[in-house]
Amino acid sequence: MSGADILDIAGDAIWTMIFLAAPMMIIGLVVGVVIALFQALTQIQEMTLVFVPKILAIFVTMLLALPFMGATMNGFMTRLVDKIVTGG
Repeated sequence: MSGADILDIAGDAIWTMIFLAAPMMIIGLVVGVVIALFQALTQIQEMTLVFVPKILAIFVTMLLALPFMGATMNGFMTRLVDKIVTGG
């Protein structure tokens, strides 16, 4: 394998990781902003109020996104194994 092949595999791995993490990160961001807006509007300054809804939302998102995540990881592994078998 050449250096270009290794960089191609590394870039593909990074993009796969971003695609896998994006749904949970976006939902966590949206829930955090909504709760922060609620706190600002009601002037409730409880620091721990954000954690439970955010954890629940991320957990539900992960459960819903598991088929997508599995298919994405399967595609990445298939591409990686094909590169290994063909020698680059």
